[in-house]
Amino acid sequence: MGDLQTRIKQAVAEAAVEQIRSGMVLGLGSGSTAALMIEALGEKLRQGQLENITAVPTSFQSQVLASRLAIPLVDLNHVEAVDLAIDGADEVDPGFQLIKGGGACHVQEKLVASAARRFLVVVDAGKLVDRLNLDFLLPVEVLPGAWSLVSRRLRSMGAECELRIAQRKAGPVVTDQGNLVLDVRFPGGIGDGAELEHQLNAIPGVVENGLFVSLADQVLVGEATEQGIQVRTLAPPGDR
Repeated sequence: MGDLQTRIKQAVAEAAVEQIRSGMVLGLGSGSTAALMIEALGEKLRQGQLENITAVPTSFQSQVLASRLAIPLVDLNHVEAVDLAIDGADEVDPGFQLIKGGGACHVQEKLVASAARRFLVVVDAGKLVDRLNLDFLLPVEVLPGAWSLVSRRLRSMGAECELRIAQRKAGPVVTDQGNLVLDVRFPGGIGDGAELEHQLNAIPGVVENGLFVSLADQVLVGEATEQGIQVRTLAPPGDR
C-alpha cells in the first residue's frame, strides 16, 4: 500500500474513532482501514481518552488485533445490541448499497452490522462507484458440499462465478465459519441489491452473500485534494 493511500486510510479511521463514546458496545470491522481504526481505538483506550468499551469482532483478524491492544472483547451472543459498528467496504454505490467480503469475513460482518444501532462505513474515494459489481466481484459464501451446485444455479441466472482460491496455500479460501466463497459477476452490474440478495440467499447451500443493503447509516470517505487529505461525510439518500 502506497504511503498516500495509507495516510488517507489513517485519516478516515481516526475520523471514525471520533464518533466513539465511552461505555459503548462496538462492532470492530475487518480489513486494512478497519485495522487502522482498531489501532486508533486502542491508543485512545491506552491514554484514558475512552473507557468502558466492549467490542464485538467481525473476524479472526479483528479479534487478534483487538486482543493485542487489550480491547475487551465479547461474543455477539452476549450483547443485546451493538451501539456502533465501524467497518470498511469494497464498493459503495449512490444508494448506500455495499459490496463487502474481499477478506471473506462478510457473514460475521453482516451479523454485526445488522445488530448495530448505527453502522458507520469507512472507505477511501476509490471505493465509490456508480453501480456495484462492474469491477469488484460479489462474494457468495457456500457450504463446502454445495459449491458446485450453487455455481450451476448462479450461471443459470446469467452470472459468471469462480471458486476463490487461496494465496500461498493449496486449495480454496476457507472462511472463519469453515465455508467456501464463490466470486460472482452479473452482466451489467447490480442495481436492485435487495432483490438480488433475496434471490441469492434462497439458493440451497448459500450461507450468505456480500451485498449489504439498507444497513449503512453513514459513510466516511477519505481522499486527497489540493488542500491535502480530507474526510467527507455521506448521508443515506433519504437524508440528503
